[in-house]
Amino acid sequence: MIVGSYAAIGDSFSEGMGDELPDGSPRGWADLVALGLAAAHAAAHPELGGTGFGYANFAIRGRLLGPILAEQFGPAVALRPELLTINGGGNDIMRPRVSVASTADRLVAAAREAEAAGIRVAIVSGADPTRHLPLGPVFKARGDELAVAVRERLAGSETGFIDNWSDAALTDLRYWSVDRLHLNFLGHARVAGNVLAGLGVEVPDAAHAPHAPGSGVDDIARPRTAEYWRHYVLPWIGRRLTGRSSGDGRVAKRPTLLPVELPREL
Repeated sequence: MIVGSYAAIGDSFSEGMGDELPDGSPRGWADLVALGLAAAHAAAHPELGGTGFGYANFAIRGRLLGPILAEQFGPAVALRPELLTINGGGNDIMRPRVSVASTADRLVAAAREAEAAGIRVAIVSGADPTRHLPLGPVFKARGDELAVAVRERLAGSETGFIDNWSDAALTDLRYWSVDRLHLNFLGHARVAGNVLAGLGVEVPDAAHAPHAPGSGVDDIARPRTAEYWRHYVLPWIGRRLTGRSSGDGRVAKRPTLLPVELPREL
């Protein structure tokens, strides 16, 4: 697929949490997909000298699907990108009550609306962290159900579905950051590979490079169980009980189509 512009909407998964750059800003799979798409566009249009590709990312951590569609979808579609990825529902299935069928219906309805505006769409599911989370089996059953429901609703359509939830390799702890809820740089790189492969685009080697020489999963200090609950699980539960979100007060990191700088090795 050769496109000249790409926009992403979603939650922390699409924002890139867990794959932070040295300055603390999130990178993530969507940024890496933009890199791959920009490289493919540059190769197809050498006369442009590596320019002419735009990328926007509206994703904000902690967002449920409702706010994603209410706050991010309209501005993203208004940019008229040639490609839109939609991610959402991961936070919904971790709430006490959720309608999986309704979640799937809303995802597919949004895709249909964007496609009616002439935009190519891929729904991108989050990876499955449940092997390493409290109440994991409950959340896994919901995630499995959501993946099946989306796939069934998209059967026979041209809408892409990148099912990272069903990627068994991504359940390995080595792909997850210290909080066990967000992918680390290896996990985001694998998801980027899944998405680009699903779009028929070559995965650039630079998408898999760590941020610094020698960095890797062996550098991640995994907390003991009590420490993990104190630093990650209990604050997460507290936010749910008080109706707060890790994304409160945050704005989109890239709310307009901006050029993507290609590494020299690409």
